[in-house]
Amino acid sequence: MKKTFKKIILGVILALLFIGCSKVPITGRSQFITISPQQELALGFQSAKEVLKKEKLSTDPQKNAMVKRVGQRIAQVATKEYPIAKNFTWEFFVIQNDKEANAFCLPGGKVFVYTGIFKYVSNDDELAAVMGHEIGHALARHGAERMSRGQLQQAGAQVLGAVMQGQGNPQNTAMVMQAFGIGSQLGIMLPHSRTQEYEADTIGLFISAKAGYNPKSALTFWEKFAKSGQTPPEYLSTHPAPANRIAKLRALLPKVMPIYEANKH
Repeated sequence: MKKTFKKIILGVILALLFIGCSKVPITGRSQFITISPQQELALGFQSAKEVLKKEKLSTDPQKNAMVKRVGQRIAQVATKEYPIAKNFTWEFFVIQNDKEANAFCLPGGKVFVYTGIFKYVSNDDELAAVMGHEIGHALARHGAERMSRGQLQQAGAQVLGAVMQGQGNPQNTAMVMQAFGIGSQLGIMLPHSRTQEYEADTIGLFISAKAGYNPKSALTFWEKFAKSGQTPPEYLSTHPAPANRIAKLRALLPKVMPIYEANKH
């Protein structure tokens, strides 16, 4: 037991030493990442294969053309501006699912947009707000960061479990472990995820503006999305409340509008 406990403690200490080894583009926030870019790319490519096996792709020529057109322009900027994107192999897919208003970008540049998002997208600029945000997650390596933090959370739970088992009270152990799981989720993982959402908004706004898309369209998109009323309370959601998100996006406009004006088509 003592040897196992020491190994766990050592593992946590070594993991903590990695904090600050990476920084988020634009925001400069230090990240905790233990996964190499190569590992992340491999995971992204494998995940893309699984998505393509599972999901039905849309055959709508207009939606496919729109997603590809917007995606390629943003990808061109991302590849030029962000070193990690130089190893991306960009591909854009539209998933046929009108009930799902969603999109995501896997590590490596595989971007998926659900047809359900088009209920809230009226033009290329609004779609650019969505795709820029998702591509922003990939550029910031948020997926690798979440995986790394999950590993740290698991290690922390193992340490706490070893301590409680050493006290010899199974009932107390169960209660504390349950509290730790809930507490770490609400206290660390969710707020951190919302930080990632704001970072993706920021990166997405900058790269879409440089690609020639109007940043103000991000506000109109989120205003329409907010009216759907389908968002959970902010403290239980990895995504910020729409009103908070819109306020932060609006605050960025003085910085990104000049970029848009210099690059609009």
